Amino acid sequence: MADWRPMLNRREDGFPRIMGVVNVTPDSFHSGSRSADTKQAVAVATRMAADGAEWIDVGGESTRPGADSVSVEDELARVVPAIEGIRGELPDICISVDTRRAAVARRALEFGADMVNDVSGMGDPGMIDVVVEFRCPVCVMHMQGLPENMQNNPKYGDVVDEVRSHLAETTGRLVEAGVHPSHIVADPGIGFGKTLDHNLALLSSGRGIVPDKQMGLMWGVSRKIMFRDLLGRESSEERLAGTLGIAAVSMQKEVDIIRVHDVIEHSDAFSAMKAVR
Repeated sequence: MADWRPMLNRREDGFPRIMGVVNVTPDSFHSGSRSADTKQAVAVATRMAADGAEWIDVGGESTRPGADSVSVEDELARVVPAIEGIRGELPDICISVDTRRAAVARRALEFGADMVNDVSGMGDPGMIDVVVEFRCPVCVMHMQGLPENMQNNPKYGDVVDEVRSHLAETTGRLVEAGVHPSHIVADPGIGFGKTLDHNLALLSSGRGIVPDKQMGLMWGVSRKIMFRDLLGRESSEERLAGTLGIAAVSMQKEVDIIRVHDVIEHSDAFSAMKAVR
């Protein structure tokens, strides 16, 4: 297994760790992130590691707006072989499993995953037990509603305050169960039950949404619909420049991990910024 502890915090130069997205799905919103089978997933992960990714995030269920859920059996059949293959090829890479289900998280951890990345924020009652049992890190995301309905007119009073409070309640349950705060990463859930204004407010708040200073902060903005609303880019294929624009302020906002589809572009951007800083 990988040494994941230092990988939950920003790099020594202040830039976030890069997490590459590997979706073993036929329907994730960005077609370039889809892997048709285990062989392709391993090849993509290997390339991402060579390009500078320190985390690989493996998912077997699309959670794009309007997506339908898949069966546990289908998700397991997609995720577990991919994680096993990536671990065999990349023994030192940090791997997270992107799942809402405790049963999938358990099997993924058994076959080589290091962290659970739960977009539902511990929505499965058994997820906390799995995290405690495996003593693994966990990323807790905020989502208003479910993927199938989350973008149906989302509303907040104060989005930053409400997201922070929700994350505090969820992470509080983890801490009460025995998970150390430094093993928890908070994600504001950009695009998950938010309008463009909500997304921009959360990004502007940076670490302001993190309930405990010992916890990490992750951003997942890569090629999302917010760039359609912000820049008029209808296709996810047209949203890389906007994505890199947000990434450019991630160090200033003290982001620890940035989840991306385009690893080498982010790695190059960070290297260039570091060179002239």
